Amino acid sequence: MNLRGTAIRLVGTLLPVLALTACGSGGTPGTSPAGAQASPAPADDPVADVREVKAAAALLPADVRAAGTLRIGSSIGFPPGAYYPDGPGSEPAGLDIDLADAVAKVLGVKLERQEASFESILPALGSGKFDVGTGNFGVTAERLKRVDFVTYINDGQGFAVRKGGTALKGRVTDLVQLCGLTVGTGAGTTFEATLEAEKGVCAKAGREPYDVKVYSENAATLTALQQGRVDVIMSTINGLRHQAAQPASGTVFLGEYHRLDVGFAFQKGSPLTKAFQAAVNRLIEDGTYARILAKWGTTASAIDASRINPPEHR
Repeated sequence: MNLRGTAIRLVGTLLPVLALTACGSGGTPGTSPAGAQASPAPADDPVADVREVKAAAALLPADVRAAGTLRIGSSIGFPPGAYYPDGPGSEPAGLDIDLADAVAKVLGVKLERQEASFESILPALGSGKFDVGTGNFGVTAERLKRVDFVTYINDGQGFAVRKGGTALKGRVTDLVQLCGLTVGTGAGTTFEATLEAEKGVCAKAGREPYDVKVYSENAATLTALQQGRVDVIMSTINGLRHQAAQPASGTVFLGEYHRLDVGFAFQKGSPLTKAFQAAVNRLIEDGTYARILAKWGTTASAIDASRINPPEHR
């Protein structure tokens, strides 16, 4: 999510918290800042009762059905997208984890999950390392040139500040509001692309430019905010909202800046997209989807139906 404005430049791809979530998320394996995982994963298990749906499974390529496995690259950084509730080395949990596992069960396949940094997943799809990627990847016009998407939620770009800070007080509706501030965000995200593409707005307004600090680790982004090295962070709506709800984080969510669809990512031209779309729509129809979103507090991000490669929100 949502995840980051009109992306004109993407460094090979896509929410630290960040997922902090779009639509970019991600982080270095095992990292997590203060307040990022203040509570254990919810106990509800909506995925447990999901069963294979033959009509959806039949849409998979014959070789995939025969192998019975799919390689998935997962960016695991912050709740509610994907994180380690019991610390590094434990089983990951989160919205992305549950949805991917549920889709795999509908399709009758097993997932071979490999954690990867957010910025590395989309390029890895192109090289064939992964069959599918998750990381709160937002659908942007730039990304659609390189990868295919099957949507499963909407999210967006948003901002957060330190509790008690004075840099910003309300929702950011124009990046001119950032002029003179230092903004922290994740490497390879739509957030970074948006901030870099719009850097000229301050000069046009006769204001001091904003400074962008990019972090390859989600933990570092939040820590920089907590320690006052950046004035504001830009990331996913769902991730920032979840983070602000954790008292230990000491952050305040300022609201949505730009809405984006979020989806499973695939190599361009992948034969897997129709099967994944059918599986997501099945989960929506049978109520599993609503239970998963309710479990992770993201009901407001629900979609009515999954789409393949929808245009970017403007």
